[in-house]
Amino acid sequence: MHDNGLLVQGVDALRDIGLNYAFVLDAAERQAFVRGMGVTVQLALLTIPCSLAAGVVLAACMASGRAWLAGPARAFVEVTRNTPTLVQLYCAFLVLNMLITQQLRDWGAGQNPLTPFVWVVTVVSLHKGAFHAEALRAGIEAVPATTLEAARSLGFSQRQLLARVQLPLAARFALPSLVNNLVDLVKMTAVASAIAVGDVTYESIMIWSQRDNVLELLLLILLWFGLLTWLVSRAGRWLEHHWRMPGYGQ
Repeated sequence: MHDNGLLVQGVDALRDIGLNYAFVLDAAERQAFVRGMGVTVQLALLTIPCSLAAGVVLAACMASGRAWLAGPARAFVEVTRNTPTLVQLYCAFLVLNMLITQQLRDWGAGQNPLTPFVWVVTVVSLHKGAFHAEALRAGIEAVPATTLEAARSLGFSQRQLLARVQLPLAARFALPSLVNNLVDLVKMTAVASAIAVGDVTYESIMIWSQRDNVLELLLLILLWFGLLTWLVSRAGRWLEHHWRMPGYGQ
């Protein structure tokens, strides 16, 4: 009861300055908003490692020296970087997902296990993975030739050279760009609302469609994403500090 009293007082105080946050007094709407915040965090926690993994694979393919790997990887990166994420999400969910569902139905294999949440994670991860790949590719090219020659003199194969020398060094060279990409990725998870995934944006839309408090909820969305991106930026700065290499631009 005491907590409810504080909520009421807070809502009343904000109403006095023209902000309508009455939805927090409704248990169902309050829980829906908090649940949406949690879904946004889940999307960020899943897409960050998945996008980095996709970037490493694409960068490795482009740096492999094999045309049958480098060509398709380069084409994928170019197409992905030059088309909007929202369009990619719609194509994946409304077209590819429908084709998969139809094929599974024809095979009698049951329901399509790919939920809208999975499609968001997949599309956003691959989209940002293309940007990570470009950053890592530039990092691979920045590895000094003398370092590569030293590794070859130790008997490293091309695969070992890439995995043990080029990619680890490239990740350090590209870390500022990778962190910027991850900050953008966190913001990009908001596209989930376009296919009714219950993230903070979608839940806010559901609330303001009933209460006409768009400004108030947009302010909360901005604050939430601002907090998440600040945390990613701070983690990135910590990594840059601990992974810096004396003699390489320091």
